[in-house]
Amino acid sequence: MKQKNRIFPALIIFIAFIMVFPSCAKKKIPSYPGTTTSAEDEARRKAEEEARQRELERQRAIEEESLREESLKQASLSKEMEKERKLTERAMFENEDVHFQFDSITLSPEAQEILRKKARWLRENPRYYVTIEGHCDNRGTNEYNLALGDRRAHSARMFLVDLGIDESRMQTISYGEERPLDPGENEEAWAKNRRAHFVINK
Repeated sequence: MKQKNRIFPALIIFIAFIMVFPSCAKKKIPSYPGTTTSAEDEARRKAEEEARQRELERQRAIEEESLREESLKQASLSKEMEKERKLTERAMFENEDVHFQFDSITLSPEAQEILRKKARWLRENPRYYVTIEGHCDNRGTNEYNLALGDRRAHSARMFLVDLGIDESRMQTISYGEERPLDPGENEEAWAKNRRAHFVINK
């Protein structure tokens, strides 16, 4: 009887243990702040990588835009410089006269070099035409100086033709002594006035 009394409580404890244990096993492990699962870690890493890629793309777009702006600025500057260069060369073409000795139409070595430069400019700018003006100092008659100015302009023109410039692109005119560059009455002034002057026509 005593043995039965001992077994019975033990049996009750055993049954209770069996009933409680499975419920304990099924309990969900609690999640505490600061702890994450592997799926959450993966999602976080993916989000961070996407954010990093977006930032890299943004930085790349900014850099490309900056390079584009710099390229446009350089192109604009180059275009402006080229325009300025052409204007300077045109001004030099018109302002650099060919000078002659007294009562002469002979082209000096210096005059020939100036005409070679003018020929290069005319080859590089084929759409332009030129008027060659013949001028003289005020010594001699007006009629004689008009004829001399014409021969000086013609001399310059034929030299350019020999250098390959189409004769139809050039016309000549003589002003004789009518348009002096320097109105002085001395050798320095006369030397300036004995010239062939070039005017560009479109």
